[in-house]
Amino acid sequence: MRKVHGLRHVRLGEIGPADLRILISQQVALPYVLPLAVRLLLEEPLLDASFYEGDLLLAALRAPAPAWALLPDLNARLRAVIDALPETAIADLPPGGAEELARFVARPESLR
Repeated sequence: MRKVHGLRHVRLGEIGPADLRILISQQVALPYVLPLAVRLLLEEPLLDASFYEGDLLLAALRAPAPAWALLPDLNARLRAVIDALPETAIADLPPGGAEELARFVARPESLR
């Protein structure tokens, strides 16, 4: 909790991938940090923020649907990137990761 509280005082431009993963996982400032994460993920979808390849991506996908509803363009761009991932890369995600990707991409328009 101290880490999250401390990150509330860091400028957005100074927040790195590991910190973005933490903030997204804790659902802090999602309208601000999700766009930063997506920009990184568009360049490197399986970015290893701190634990394993794809940890930032999976954290972003776990953000609640209402947060994504505020960012329809970024949502669509991230879904396109996920669709383009090779199966071999998806297979290297932790157990359940492939299913999370599929659920995010298949989420009905009303929940995006």
